[in-house]
Amino acid sequence: MLNGWIDIHKDRCKGCGLCVAACPKGVIALAEDQVNAHGYHPARLEDPEGECTGCAICAVACPDVCITVYRMPKRVEADAPAVAASA
Repeated sequence: MLNGWIDIHKDRCKGCGLCVAACPKGVIALAEDQVNAHGYHPARLEDPEGECTGCAICAVACPDVCITVYRMPKRVEADAPAVAASA
């Protein structure tokens, strides 16, 4: 299982919403409370539950190459080393 996140270059984003529509997890939204230097509402990651997998579909859909995708394996409790209690 992967854990991902994205970084959106807000000043290049024209708020087209293609990344919002492309995201299979639905964790990207347009920032209606924010305006960039060009007067657009940029996209932003809204992922409080950590659902983003870093699939990069949003980055491929972005016509202005505004999205950088990061991902790493999600640590699962079963994979964590057991800690022995000292007596």
